[in-house]
Amino acid sequence: MPLARETEMTREETDAFLGEKETGVLSLAEADDPYAAPVSYGYDPERRTFYFRLVSTPESEKRRFLRPDTSARFAVYDDDGEGEYRSVVAAGRLHEIDPAELSVEQIQQYGEAKRPLFEIWGEPKAELDIRLYEFETTELTGRRTEFDRE
Repeated sequence: MPLARETEMTREETDAFLGEKETGVLSLAEADDPYAAPVSYGYDPERRTFYFRLVSTPESEKRRFLRPDTSARFAVYDDDGEGEYRSVVAAGRLHEIDPAELSVEQIQQYGEAKRPLFEIWGEPKAELDIRLYEFETTELTGRRTEFDRE
């Protein structure tokens, strides 16, 4: 088994890492029933807030878990293939944003969120529902793990 050394990333390292990446895993739960999905995001390092453009169908599992002011976790990770693994885990609240009430700053952040990379749908596009969410973090932790692959 390879030896590993884990260190906490600084705020600057965490923010830089989140600025480099485009996708992560959003985790929601309802009682004992968990749900997780890969999503694209935008990130504001000053406010430490994420921006999601979530796509679903009316009867989708994702829609069932998205409630007003939802508690959530979001994980972004990367393995460089050469002995370094980095991850950031955020906890906080997910708030739906009315597009008519977007500020200029929010519009810029949604512009940073890449078009959802996970858009494989059997339904016609007219049945898809696209909603905007802001994820305000209450906790944000970055870790770097270095290990010898040999």
